[in-house]
Amino acid sequence: MTTTGEGTAAKIVEAGRQLIMRRGYSGFSYADVAEAIDIRKASIHHHFPVKADLVIAVVRQSREMFDADMASLQASGADALAQLRAYIGYWEQCIADDSAPFCVAGMLGAELPALPDEVAQEVTAHFENLTAWLEQVLASGVKGKQFKLGASVKDEAATLVSLVYGAMLAARAYGNAALFRTVTNGAVERLVKAGKATGAR
Repeated sequence: MTTTGEGTAAKIVEAGRQLIMRRGYSGFSYADVAEAIDIRKASIHHHFPVKADLVIAVVRQSREMFDADMASLQASGADALAQLRAYIGYWEQCIADDSAPFCVAGMLGAELPALPDEVAQEVTAHFENLTAWLEQVLASGVKGKQFKLGASVKDEAATLVSLVYGAMLAARAYGNAALFRTVTNGAVERLVKAGKATGAR
């Protein structure tokens, strides 16, 4: 693909991301993408023949960006608590400045039964990837006596995923970006206080 072609595809993916975050899978069409970046629909079809192709590209890119960001954070020497706060802080900032008011996988997850199978599989893979990362962070935090878990690592990771995405939804429903911080900070503090109590013994 030419550099120009790569640039066009990137613009299409970004437009798709913004539309999915705000409208979900069923709420946008290629006409909306074309209008957003002033491009012909035929050009979109050239890069992404059908809508499912574009949405899969958006979800995969999100997962790759997450993996790269978290790997960089870990390589910098950040401990488990810092990694967890960085993850939550990213979404807190995105919600506050409206640059990413809702995770694309979260929006798509709400429509899972109606999604094409190949898109649904990518969305599920995103959540499995996120949960696996959280399991590693929590296990590291327990080992370093930063966290104390009230359940298994697997269950606590699933709980955190549910809490973060529930907080995103609540922030949107109430039109209150600060609510996300209140809910998620409370969850982190619960883990930390329990860890401090354990370390003090």
